[in-house]
Amino acid sequence: MSEQDKIVTRDGLRERVAEWRRAGEQIVLANGCFDLLHVGHVRYLRGAKALGGRLVVAMNSDASVRQIKGEGRPFMAAEERAEIVAALSDVDAVVLFDEPDVRALIREIRPDVQAKGTDYTRETVPERDEVLAYGGRVEIVGDPKDHSTTELLAQLRQRTGGLS
Repeated sequence: MSEQDKIVTRDGLRERVAEWRRAGEQIVLANGCFDLLHVGHVRYLRGAKALGGRLVVAMNSDASVRQIKGEGRPFMAAEERAEIVAALSDVDAVVLFDEPDVRALIREIRPDVQAKGTDYTRETVPERDEVLAYGGRVEIVGDPKDHSTTELLAQLRQRTGGLS
């Protein structure tokens, strides 16, 4: 499957999830901005995929990233970020979302597992109650949060005297 085939609309995602479920497959949901992909992102997604089943990556839209991270972000347009993430072999589908969190998407596709990075605990995942309400589970995956786009950008600014 090509990267472009992995990038789906919300309607397309619901259809794909229904197909996977009919085939008896588990659905794992991971989410994030994925602005300037780094090793922490790769380890997070690899950990999510290792939980088993099909990995859906919900990616914040450009407007959502700006709301969360502030003006000047994202550095890459949503379509480009989605294509890069879709190129990873662990990823089965990528969908963009505009909301500040993935609660609505969780209600739509009811993933068996919501995977979050190590900057959370099972108790601090914002959407935890939504997942537990229908019997899903929340798992923490990836390496320690030693990598972030924000930190990478700060290091680049320091080394180059500033990025515009």
